[in-house]
Parts: sequence; C-alpha cells; structure tokens
Amino acid sequence: MSKTPPGSGQSFSRRDMLRFTGMAGVAAAFSSSLAACGGPASTNATGNTVDSITAVIGYGNNQTWDPLQSASAFSVAAFLHTYESLVEGDPISRESYAGLAKELPKDVTGTSFDVVLRDGAKWHDGQPVTADDVVFTFTRVLDPTENVLVRTFFTPWLKEVTKTDDKTVTFTLNQPFPYVLERLQSVKICPKHVFEGKWADAAAGKVVGSGPYKVVEQAPLSFTSFEKFAEYNGPRPAVYKKMLWNSIVEAAPRVAKISGAKPAAQIVENIPAANAEQLQKDGRTVQFADGGNNLWLMFNTTHAPFDNKLVRQALHHAVDREKMIKVGLKGKGTAGTAFINPKLPESQPAANDLGYDPDKAKDLLKQAGVTNLSVTLSTSNTTLVADCVNVIKEGWDAIGVTTTLDSQDTKALFSKLDGGFDFQVVATTSNPQQFGNDPDLLVRYYYNTGAGVAAKYAKWAGPDQQSLLALLDEAAEETDEGKRKKTTKKVLDVLADQAVVYPLVFTQLGTAWDPKAISGVRAQGYPGINLNQAKPGTTA
Repeated sequence: MSKTPPGSGQSFSRRDMLRFTGMAGVAAAFSSSLAACGGPASTNATGNTVDSITAVIGYGNNQTWDPLQSASAFSVAAFLHTYESLVEGDPISRESYAGLAKELPKDVTGTSFDVVLRDGAKWHDGQPVTADDVVFTFTRVLDPTENVLVRTFFTPWLKEVTKTDDKTVTFTLNQPFPYVLERLQSVKICPKHVFEGKWADAAAGKVVGSGPYKVVEQAPLSFTSFEKFAEYNGPRPAVYKKMLWNSIVEAAPRVAKISGAKPAAQIVENIPAANAEQLQKDGRTVQFADGGNNLWLMFNTTHAPFDNKLVRQALHHAVDREKMIKVGLKGKGTAGTAFINPKLPESQPAANDLGYDPDKAKDLLKQAGVTNLSVTLSTSNTTLVADCVNVIKEGWDAIGVTTTLDSQDTKALFSKLDGGFDFQVVATTSNPQQFGNDPDLLVRYYYNTGAGVAAKYAKWAGPDQQSLLALLDEAAEETDEGKRKKTTKKVLDVLADQAVVYPLVFTQLGTAWDPKAISGVRAQGYPGINLNQAKPGTTA
C-alpha cells in the first residue's frame, strides 16, 4: 500500500526547527515511490545469514530524509550507508579517508585546494556523479536563504566551491581552517538531476545517493529496507545483499528483538543500561560508548530572572549530577563539568564546573536579589529525560525554588518553541557528535547565530554573545594547535560562566549484537549504527 507525502505548506522556520531537533517528523508518510505498508515490526526480519541482516534503531524513521537538513538519528545513520561525502571518516575516531573523492586533497592548510572525484562513481539511478553535483550541493550548503543545518559548520571559513572540469572542484576559503577534512565529512553529496527544485522529495523520504546501499522500501515508524548497490566502486562496498532496519522507539520491544536464544535482530542500538546484564547472559555482546549525547538546560534570557547569569549558575549548582547518573542513567554517564564531554579528548575543564553545591546555589540567588522563585521546567518526554528530571526538581525544591514539571512530546515542545513559546527553562537532549568531533562544531551546533538554540530559542544576544562568537572565530582561524587549544579553553570557560545552554550529564549509548551473527562493529557515542565494516560472526 503506497502513501503520498503531506503538502509542503510548512513555513521555513518550522522546517528549521524540525531539522535541528531531529526529533519531530516532517511527514506522516514517505513518497509513493518508496512507501509501503508493512506488518508489525516483530515480523519484519530478513533472517540471520551472511547475505542479510536485521537491525533495530531506537528512533523514528518518519523524520526528514534531507541529507543537508536532517539531525534525525535514524536518517543520519542511513545516510552513512546510502550517500557519500567527498571525505569520509572512521565512525569512532573520525580519521579521514577518501570517500567520493579519488584521494584526499594533498594540502588543505591554505585558502584553496582541489578535489578530484572518484572514477566511475554513479548515483543509484545509474547516472554518473559529476562536479556539477558537488557544486550544486555546496551552493545549497552556503545559501543563507536555504540556511540548511550543516551551513553553520561552514561559515565563516568556506567562501565557495567551483567547477574546474567534469571531475574536479576547487574549494576557496575565506581563511585557513584547521578542521577542513573533518568538516567535509558532514556534507553528503546529492544528485543535481534528482533534487534540483525538489528538496521536498528528499525530506519526504526519497533517497538517491552514491553509497554502497540503496533504499528500496520505507514504512514510517516501522522499517526501512536496503539493498546492495551493485555499481558502487568506492572504498567500503556493501557487506550484505540486504539490510532491514526496524524503527522501534519503545525500549522494551527494542530490547526483545535482541534477546533470547534466537534473536530476531542481529544488532540493536540505544540499549538501556538496565538491560545489559540480561543480554550478556543471553550471549549478546553489549558495549557502551561515551560521546556527545547530553541532557541540557536552556534558559529563556528574555524572561527575568533568567537573564541573570547568576540565576542560571545557581540552578545548575542545585542539581546533584552524580545522583542523576546513578538514578536516571544507571551509572552509564558522566557529569557535565565541561561543555564538551570530559571523557572525550577534545574536552577541557571549565573554570567553573557548575558542580553540585546547594549552599553556593542559595548564595548566588541571594547575590542576584532573587527570592521566592517559581520555575516551570518544560521537558521532552523521552525515557532518558523522564528518568532524570525528578532529580532536577528535587534539587531546585531543596534550595527553595518551587518547581513545576511540564513534560510533553518532543515534537510538541519544539513546535511551541518555534512558535515563540515564552518558556522559562527547558530540559531535553541532543547529540551534535553525529556530525563531527571537533570543538568548533560541538559549540557552534548550539551557539551559532541564527540556527543554534542559544540564539533561536534562548534568545541570547548582545555583547556577551558577540564576545563568545569572536573567540570561536579566533580559535577557528588559529593554525597553531597549542594557541588554538588555549583560545578554545577561553570559549569553554565563557560557556560555563554564561550557562545559557549547558549540559547536566552526558549519557553513554549502548549497542548490543549477536557475536555469532556479526563482528567488526563497535558501540558509538552518537545514535545509530555503522555497518560498513561489519563482518560475519563466529557461526554465520
């Protein structure tokens, strides 16, 4: 049964919100050429063979499939198998290797470099990949009117991308940039002949890439199926002839798919820590990885007294992060003592770690002249958030702040925010690490002018914001690694001092797989899976 996508009557601002959160669906169904009505998720299995694999993703597949707009965990993971960047990266270390490029550019330390496309690369419809496709993609990336999600990662350093010949493009930079190769990994090249003037088709689920797998069927909130792309000639050919990815948001049925003596799936991500021991007893391998996934607080800086940084700091100091990790995360997490996860090599400790100190919290409120404070904490309703927000309320109540919890569906929450909701404080989760590891990206994701939540929803503006952005730009322009690290430390100190959008805890993400069926996979610190280097298991 096919379904057609809804009309394209959304305003740009709403689309902008949806792509940033990666949580709310932009379509109830995908394009008629791909969509199908599938049976219950439990019946959707390709079998346990070398030729096929069944996976489970703990997020919906009904969100945007636009490769330049999406932050959807399901879609972004699928893009790694269906589209290609000029430069690809190891899913854990992000070490660069040539993707759609014939080879890595030889020198990216200046303000110009060329990239030559891989010979014989084709789109899933059989058409050749050309320099026109690369220019088409990056023109959209840099277009301020389109303002796609990944644009924030390329301004102000990238000026333009131009065609030299059918196989070569030239990148012209405004300034040298130290993370060029890492940043190119975040742009999936798209076919001009398919999507020019038709980006709504991509958002609604049409997938035409050059990667090792092609999407052959979509059933919203049920499954996406893939087949090997026979004409792929790149560095990571398809391991399986067929892949079936089930979309199961609820934890219990997701865990059930990888449980027991004969699991229905061979790999499942987003595994709750509470289920790890039982899955190991069932013979599964279970790994947890540190990364960028975090529960953060966001304050409305146009709503007094949250315009005062002392109040924002006080409410952070009132939260017992270690208790939150123990109770809400079952030990699988790290306190947000720095803006970047302290477990990552890119992190540096902040001058103010905003650690648990209720007496300091009370003193800061006193310094701010705030008494009898009442706060409505608006939260998303995911399991992770629900398990943690009571610790926030307990801490705030304990310092005399009357706290009301307002939990709602993530889509509803961000729809309200996009409509100008006069919130006080928001608690929710996100993970920019799916786009990259470097400090500049991890900060700009939240704080860049326009697209970042600090400006868009917290309405943070003025001299303090401009000072932070100037420091970010200074670090991005610095070619000396030691000096750049010192400037980045200043950025991290400012973020902790201002605490407009700031993490409470970083969560480890769990992945389980059947070692008899699959090997060569690893847990990763951001949602999704990467099967491009998977191998048969011990008995496959």
